[in-house]
Amino acid sequence: MQYDSHTALVVVDVQNDFADPAGRLYVPGGEAVVPVINAEIARAQAAGASVIYTRDWHPPHTPHFKPDGGPWPVHCVRDTWGAAFHPQLAVVGPVVSKGCGGEDGYSGFAVRDPRSGAGQTTELDRLLRERGISRLVIAGLATDYCVRATALDALRLGYRVTVLREAVRAVDLAPGDGARALAELEAAGAELA
Repeated sequence: MQYDSHTALVVVDVQNDFADPAGRLYVPGGEAVVPVINAEIARAQAAGASVIYTRDWHPPHTPHFKPDGGPWPVHCVRDTWGAAFHPQLAVVGPVVSKGCGGEDGYSGFAVRDPRSGAGQTTELDRLLRERGISRLVIAGLATDYCVRATALDALRLGYRVTVLREAVRAVDLAPGDGARALAELEAAGAELA
């Protein structure tokens, strides 16, 4: 992977609840992305590229969670072990939190109120534009949810997007969801590397 000052590595949601087998919403093999991503972080930094992280940062109660009527088990509740980045992940850049007010926060670029459907942007696009970024390299969890949504929004916003196959893992609620997400991203204009 080639990096330069107009490229950002976006590390999506490599948090304990997703990346640790003891996590509340463990992504199978999620911990395996950590060393791959750390190697990419080192390459990106050496080339003068930006590294930016996203994270779920939910309140204890939200319509996003099953106990409150949503689809997901309670996960990534702010200031808990589950919401913390995987302890072996190198964190060297700004962090964009999403879902802070109880919204659905699949994309690093935007959140949506699960009841009203109203959306709002996060600070990710602003951070990238301030740095003169035109190309994103995306890694993290999970391929079929937050990686997919972040990459699709990035393409819609005009960024060139590369998704690192070895640095993502899928939930695969339905077998093949991850592979279908990658095919959708490629069809939408993302490069798979």
